[in-house]
Amino acid sequence: MDSSTPLRERYGPRMLFVKHVATKIFLEDWLLKLLALVITLALWFGVTGLSTPTTTRLTGIPLTIRFASNTEVTNSPVNEVDIIISGDKRRINQINKNDLIISVDLTDVQAGDRVVQLTPENITLDLPTGVKLDEIQPNRIAVRLEPVEIVEVDVRAETEGSLPEGYEIYSQTITPAKVRVRGPAGFLRSLSVISTEKIDLSDKISDFVAKQLPLNLENPKASPLEASVDVSFRIGERRVERLFLTPIGDDTAQKATVVLFGPRSLLLETQPSDLKVVIEPNAGGEQVPRLILPERLEGKVEIRKLTLQ
Repeated sequence: MDSSTPLRERYGPRMLFVKHVATKIFLEDWLLKLLALVITLALWFGVTGLSTPTTTRLTGIPLTIRFASNTEVTNSPVNEVDIIISGDKRRINQINKNDLIISVDLTDVQAGDRVVQLTPENITLDLPTGVKLDEIQPNRIAVRLEPVEIVEVDVRAETEGSLPEGYEIYSQTITPAKVRVRGPAGFLRSLSVISTEKIDLSDKISDFVAKQLPLNLENPKASPLEASVDVSFRIGERRVERLFLTPIGDDTAQKATVVLFGPRSLLLETQPSDLKVVIEPNAGGEQVPRLILPERLEGKVEIRKLTLQ
C-alpha cells in the first residue's frame, strides 16, 4: 500500500475505534464530566489549603496544677502562660483560646520548694489533630508544696452589737469547744484558735443558743472538719457586790461579814436578816462559819467573802 492510499483504507478499524473512544470521552455526558472535574479541583485546593503550615502564639492560657491529696500548694505560682503552636492553618484558626487549659501533674513530687519545668512532654493540653505544641512561656514555675496535717484547735465565739443597758453575759458555752482543722502544716503551726461567724447580741436580755454557726478561717487552703458549732449564752441583769453584816445563829451580838455577788436588783431586795450564818466543824474538826442562802438566791448569787468579826 503506497502513500496515496486513503487514511481510512490505510488504518481501517483502528481509526474507527480511536474516533469512537474520543467521542465517548469528550462529547458524551460532558456536563457530568465537567462537574466531576470542578469537584476534584475544589477538593484538591481544599486539601492543599488545609495542609498549609503556620505558627501561632496564644496568650493567657490558664495553667492548673494537680498535686497529691496529702500536699497543698501554698505559694502563688503563675496561673497563666503563653504557648506557641504550629500545624494546619485552618485547624489553628478554628481553635477557641478560651477552651484551652494546660495542666501539669505534680502528684509524684515531694513536699518542698520546687522549680517545675513546663515542656510539651510533661503537660496536658488538648489540641486538634494536626496541631502541635512547640513552646510554653514561661517554661519554669516556682511551686511550694507543703504536707497536709490535721490538728485540733479551740473555738472562739465572735460577737457583735451590745446588750441593753444593765445586762451582761454571765457565761457562754461552745459545743464542741474544739474542732479539727485540715490544712498545710506551716499554717497549722501558727493556728491556735478558730472563730465563729459573728453573733448579734443586740436586744438580748435572757439566755439563748446560737445554733449551727459556721467557722471562719483566713487561709482558704485550710478547712475545719466540723462544719459548725452551737454557742449557749447565759444573760441576765448586771451583777454587783454587796456587803452584809449578818448575825451568827441566834446571837445577835456576834456578826459575820458576808459579801455576795449577783444581780443588782436581787441583792438590793435582800436584807441581812434574810441570810443565816451558822458555825459548824469542817472535815478537820475546826469550827468554821457556813452561810445559808434563802431559796430565791440559790444558784443566782456567788459568795465572795464570809468571815467572822
